[in-house]
Amino acid sequence: MSNVLTAIDKSGSYRVYLAITTDLVEEARKIHDTTPLASAGLGRVLTGAGLMGLDLKNEGDKLTVLFKGDGPAEQILATATQDGRVKGYIANPNCDLPLNDKGKLDVGGSLGIGELTVIKDLGLKEPYVGTIALVDGEIADDLTAYYYISEQQNTAISLGVKVDKDWSIKAAGGMFIQMLPGGEEGAVDALEDMLKGLPPITTIVDEETEKGAGKTTEGILESMLQRIFGGMPPEYAVEVLDRRDLVWQCDCSRERLEQVLMTIGTKDLREIIEEDGQAELVCQFCLKRYHFSKEELENILEAISG
Repeated sequence: MSNVLTAIDKSGSYRVYLAITTDLVEEARKIHDTTPLASAGLGRVLTGAGLMGLDLKNEGDKLTVLFKGDGPAEQILATATQDGRVKGYIANPNCDLPLNDKGKLDVGGSLGIGELTVIKDLGLKEPYVGTIALVDGEIADDLTAYYYISEQQNTAISLGVKVDKDWSIKAAGGMFIQMLPGGEEGAVDALEDMLKGLPPITTIVDEETEKGAGKTTEGILESMLQRIFGGMPPEYAVEVLDRRDLVWQCDCSRERLEQVLMTIGTKDLREIIEEDGQAELVCQFCLKRYHFSKEELENILEAISG
């Protein structure tokens, strides 16, 4: 189950994105064969990027989120589109560390000191690029800081991944709460009070999924929305605007990988032909392998030489 509800409060002060991404993160875990720590980091980034991508305005727009640090995970990257297609990878899927001082998977430690970069390809001549130093590597805190620093938008973000004993993904989800222009101070105060007592998002996903056995994912999300925002003052109660899907989908193809070969230059391509007589490229997102024969490489060389 990987779905998103978009909601807005009655006063127009804030907007909510609420997602269950258990199936999306499990698909990524299976592909990359990640440790629990790597699953937690990659899953949070996939969920965060997927929710950010929903803000893109036009079909064809693409968002890339890159976390890069000096920790054992090295880097985590995810891309998302306006229609909810998400893909990503972690450079070291085998990374592992002891639990942190809260007894949780140490995602922050796995990234260490580094940077968060957000790239928005909006079909213009140059993409928009925003970069900040990592706050703590816990993903949600870093994305919150990015919105505040780079986009001057107050956003409360919660992201989580719960890994089962067999390393499969038991629960994953996320929530963005974004203040809107002209938002009332009363809404800010009410949200702050609500957030103080809110359990982790994975606890809510897990508990509401178990209670909602037999319900659709949309039904479970509506139960989550009521659980989280049901105690808000009536003037700041939320109303559902939209329902969307988030899905894992890699758009790699033989043609795309052929374009990669065309960019390495005639000298390097000629060396590959002479020394190896073939080439095999692997998509870093889905790990699909593409084999190019000597004849195919010679045709590519001829195309770029001519």
